[in-house]
Amino acid sequence: MTDVFVRSPGASAPGLRLAVTRPVVREETAMHDHRKLGRELGLFDTDPLIGAGLPYWLPDGATVRHTLEEYIRAVERRAGYRHVYSPVLGKRELYEISGHWAHYSDDMFPAMDLGSEQVVLRPSLCPHHAVIYRSRSHSYRELPLRMAELGGMYRSELSGVLGGLTRVRGIQLNDAHIFCTLDQVAEEAQAALELIRQAYEALGITPSRYRLSLPGPGGKYVAAPEKWQRSTALLTDVLDRSGLPYEAAEGEAAFYGPKIDVQVTDGAGRESTLSTVQVDFHQPEQFDLHYIGANGSKHRPVMIHRSIIGSVERAVAHLIEQHGGAFPAWLAPTQLVILPITDAELPNAEALARQCTDLGLRAEIAGPERGSLGARIREARLVPYQAVIGAKEAADDHVAMRLRDGRRLDPQPVSNVLSDIAALIAAHSTNLWNDAAS
Repeated sequence: MTDVFVRSPGASAPGLRLAVTRPVVREETAMHDHRKLGRELGLFDTDPLIGAGLPYWLPDGATVRHTLEEYIRAVERRAGYRHVYSPVLGKRELYEISGHWAHYSDDMFPAMDLGSEQVVLRPSLCPHHAVIYRSRSHSYRELPLRMAELGGMYRSELSGVLGGLTRVRGIQLNDAHIFCTLDQVAEEAQAALELIRQAYEALGITPSRYRLSLPGPGGKYVAAPEKWQRSTALLTDVLDRSGLPYEAAEGEAAFYGPKIDVQVTDGAGRESTLSTVQVDFHQPEQFDLHYIGANGSKHRPVMIHRSIIGSVERAVAHLIEQHGGAFPAWLAPTQLVILPITDAELPNAEALARQCTDLGLRAEIAGPERGSLGARIREARLVPYQAVIGAKEAADDHVAMRLRDGRRLDPQPVSNVLSDIAALIAAHSTNLWNDAAS
């Protein structure tokens, strides 16, 4: 389990709290409440017939989610991860072996009887990944073996703490597990921190601090002092060598081991955990995982749990609040709105929309039937790029570009504009325009 879930005061079930650092005032934070804004923008909604804590995604929200998921998968592929799929159900015995049933059952849905067996909606992906690892023999030459999945899991959250996308019962988790030798742990943990840094840069997120999360008194932890000491020493060394400032915090560890938490802070000053890196000696032993070493003998791998963005639902909720719905251009549900001034320019607008589709850009036409040009511009205020086409632009195969931040560019050839936009989006840049080009 890549554990990015923390308990909120007064709550009996874990929940992922997401936020980012940004100089905003409390009024703006309230205005950007993702529950309100997400519904107004047609990103997601809920229905009592489906159930509390089980939101559904509308087309624009599904586009944001899909784009975010594909970005993360691409980042992981480039970093040498192999993606798998695993079931959202597992036998109760699976979670008894992993330790979840003994240490975490209060936060799991009750077991379901299926004939002579009991199955459980999984609360995490790591037991499944451990089983996938042990399904084949492995040589030391294969390690580190990096296994990733954007997979569904379920937490038995109480009704009183559910809300929007931030506290849900059905979760899509960006999870990964690295099976490696002891000598490879530090380098792999460092690499995981670098992936988190890259993702934060693309998403416009700034971490407020790094935390070494340790066990605390009274918690349900695996009783293995030597393993805790070894894993804590490894993560401490990773943080020290990275040069990142960090603080130790008791009571924030996963039940099976310590973790590095990347902390973020919202405009109201509330801090929470977004991403994690964890070292686990417990589950490799529980599942009797091994690899064949250079000497031909069996050796126990170390299991690193890491999550770049945690829960997709909560990550999107946070991004809605972070950007007020004005997502980075690469993530925006509509990247370019085409504004023909009159019906005479509609053929040019349609041709431009086709070019956008061919380039993989998400564009739509807002024609004169939707009101005055000014009204259409205001309606598209959250769209990164607005392409205005008047009679002169149509004759020259140009567009007059307006950027979401208020800048207006001189009319330019369509091919130049689309090339510049496509390059920025392909780079996952948070910049709206290459200023050198304007």
